[in-house]
Amino acid sequence: MSQPEPQSPPGNTAVQRAASPRAAPRDVLLVGNPNCGKSLLFNRLTGLQQRVANYPGVTVDVRSGQMGELRLRDFPGIYSLSPLTLDEQVAVRELRAGLASEGTCGLLYVLDATRLERSLYLLLQLLPEAVAARVPVLVLANVMDELVSRGARLDLEGLQAALGCPVLGISGRTGQGVPELQRALESWKDAGHASRLLPTLTPDAPSDVGALKARARALAQAHGPNADVLLKSQHRLDRFFLSSLGGPLAFLLLMAVLFQAVFSWAAPLMDAVEWATTALGALVAGWMPGALLQDFVRDGLFAGMGSFLVFVPQIFVLFVVIGVLEDSGYLARAAVILHRPLSAFGLSGKSFVPLLSGHACAIPAMMAARTIESPRRRLLTILSIPFMSCSARLPIYGLLIGAFIPAHAVLGGLLGLQGLVLTGLYVLGVTAALLVSATLHAALPKRQGVLGDAPFVLELPPYRLPSARAILRAALSRSFSFVRRAAPVIFSVTIIVWVLGYFPHGAGHLESSWLAQLGKLIAPVLAPIGADWKVTVGVLTSFVAREVFVGTLGTLYGLQAGGDTVPTALLQQGMSTATAISLLVFYALSLQCASTLAVMRKETGSGRIAAGAFVGMSLIAYAAACAAYQLAHLLG
Repeated sequence: MSQPEPQSPPGNTAVQRAASPRAAPRDVLLVGNPNCGKSLLFNRLTGLQQRVANYPGVTVDVRSGQMGELRLRDFPGIYSLSPLTLDEQVAVRELRAGLASEGTCGLLYVLDATRLERSLYLLLQLLPEAVAARVPVLVLANVMDELVSRGARLDLEGLQAALGCPVLGISGRTGQGVPELQRALESWKDAGHASRLLPTLTPDAPSDVGALKARARALAQAHGPNADVLLKSQHRLDRFFLSSLGGPLAFLLLMAVLFQAVFSWAAPLMDAVEWATTALGALVAGWMPGALLQDFVRDGLFAGMGSFLVFVPQIFVLFVVIGVLEDSGYLARAAVILHRPLSAFGLSGKSFVPLLSGHACAIPAMMAARTIESPRRRLLTILSIPFMSCSARLPIYGLLIGAFIPAHAVLGGLLGLQGLVLTGLYVLGVTAALLVSATLHAALPKRQGVLGDAPFVLELPPYRLPSARAILRAALSRSFSFVRRAAPVIFSVTIIVWVLGYFPHGAGHLESSWLAQLGKLIAPVLAPIGADWKVTVGVLTSFVAREVFVGTLGTLYGLQAGGDTVPTALLQQGMSTATAISLLVFYALSLQCASTLAVMRKETGSGRIAAGAFVGMSLIAYAAACAAYQLAHLLG
């Protein structure tokens, strides 16, 4: 398919001549609708690895990256210059500030070639403001590869002439058109040349909303692809995934696969990591001079860090499965299916994606809640997210389930018992979140404009076959990011725990160590769930970050058992299954992440809300753990 070279179109040259060169222009603004492919293009141009997914609302803040001498600024997706949600308010405010800035040398507008009318509406709003600010505009018609594969075409030349600004066909996924785009960006370094690429306005350019929509529709019909061709396959799949029977069944099946995969698919990698850390610990310890350093390396450092690292494969598998769901376009359909049941608890279908993202990490999940128009439902979503079992909980789940739950097949061999228990923990967190949300929904005042409501409107993205390479790369990046964030904390706590557990009498005297004295002092707090002082110390240190619990136990039992794996040591020390179950319940419901509390305070604008969430979840977790311990004892 041929496409025009990005150049100054014919039109009102008086506007172009009136433009004066700017002083040292260096910023390029990247703008478009949600889910139009901006972030993917941003990554390709800057070499960064910002998160991308096939549903609206992934980018919720302005991101920047360098392209040589130029700085590319990726704005959250917006549908118009009249914002409804917090992320749109941020985008419109920053966009107008960017247009007014002397440091801006151009604007890249990314439109989805498969959804032309919607994309053109925002563009028609932007062009007059770009002309007034003397900012050149280059329109990028994205997903051209997908358009061609569906047998459709886009009239790039006609669209360029009609809009009065250059139009370039590209594909952020395949790189089509990117070299031409990079050449165009190089020319923007010259402010004088860039000023000659200003968009032009025809005398009859519409300004009111109705006229803009009519103009966008007319342009899409005249120069865009046939909508029926593009939507045929999507409608066929939606008849199943959005049906009253097929939708819920598909959702339950996908969730079951997700939780089962965390144990079954990750097992070989976990075994390999455990063997490698044990062997490496013994090897490095052998190089150390003196028994003290050898004990620290083997029983402290590698026992503590190794106990944490062995569960990273489970986190990687979780990110892979979530990545498939994100890139396929299914998540938005699940949000539609779940809107009605979630509404009964004060939430919304738009709460689903932040809640699911919370199973990876609560921090970006809370920021993703900015896409929810209703302040009331946004607040309830933010308060519900910490109940989702994030990736930091997985090492704890893996440790306790692996030690106390037998790897038996259930349901006729369809599921493993360990995977079923893991599923139960995720369900427990979701159930608690819904109950808390419903309680707060009933208690909070229903004042319009403060905690008011808004209708549920959600764009359904096209179905796409996920890219295995992109998903694996993203899962690796997110896994390494998790390890980089957690490792320094675990390393620091490991050193402290080892020192307190080693002294004053050395290895083999853990019961008389300084740590034992501290642990026995606070052990009565967890006596109602049958925990000894070692487990109590582990729980105490995990209030720094949940994943520290595994590293702490690894260090403690490394000191006690001379390098045995943590599950074996736990069994040898006689922790009961009831205690293990109560700990699982406690960690499923507690809020033990300082970063999450900080983001909650920022997103809600209230330190009291964050403090209340911490205290409330801690009390709920403690009460539920005690109840689980008593119930487990009654059931034998």
